[in-house]
Amino acid sequence: MKHTEENVMKQQALDRKLGVDRSSKSGRSSQSKPKSSADVKADKEDQKNTAPKGRKRKIDSGVEKDNSSVEKLVKIQVPSTLKKHLVDDWDFVTQQDKLVKLPRSPNVDDILTKYLEYRSKKDGIMTDSVGEILKGIRCYFDKALPVMLLYKNERQQYHKFVHDDVSPSTIYGAEHLLRLFVKFPELLAYVNIGEETLTRLQQKLMDFLNFLQKNQSTLFLSAYEGSRVSEGKGKGNDE
Repeated sequence: MKHTEENVMKQQALDRKLGVDRSSKSGRSSQSKPKSSADVKADKEDQKNTAPKGRKRKIDSGVEKDNSSVEKLVKIQVPSTLKKHLVDDWDFVTQQDKLVKLPRSPNVDDILTKYLEYRSKKDGIMTDSVGEILKGIRCYFDKALPVMLLYKNERQQYHKFVHDDVSPSTIYGAEHLLRLFVKFPELLAYVNIGEETLTRLQQKLMDFLNFLQKNQSTLFLSAYEGSRVSEGKGKGNDE
């Protein structure tokens, strides 16, 4: 078309018309098409499986973690006669102000050696697994004694006998070793070992307790001789 005033006016009118058409088409294209019932159902399923599912995973993972810790809790049934020793032990120390006379004979190391000899004779062979478990018991005892196996009024006695490079397992005996077995479920609850290994360990610990029970007349004291007053300078120096 020639560039005349009339043609320019026609072009402007055409542009205006095309502009309306383009906007209307654009508006229609921006609008989503009506969804079918199947699409609506699918959207609802997607929404249902997003956020709630994420929250559920968090909750489930927490439950699984708690259950795992509970399942790994080692259950050690202390024989009734040894429970009596624990009660008498508590009474002597906390109610009668008496202490185990140290150093003890046999001490913890002696008891572990006696058990190893007992198992070797019974099994006909000295197994490495038993030796490793006994090393573990000794290590746990030496580390746990000053932290959780002593009553408050036994601490001054502990500092008197355990110093420098002295190991508690060479000073203390069956009385304090039995206290360790009460604490074992707490100590082993979060140990990173397999369930099968943990079960075997539990069986070995129970067997050791049965050994203590069979030999309790020679391993445990019937009465405590030391007193808090005779071992220290007074009741105010427990730490």
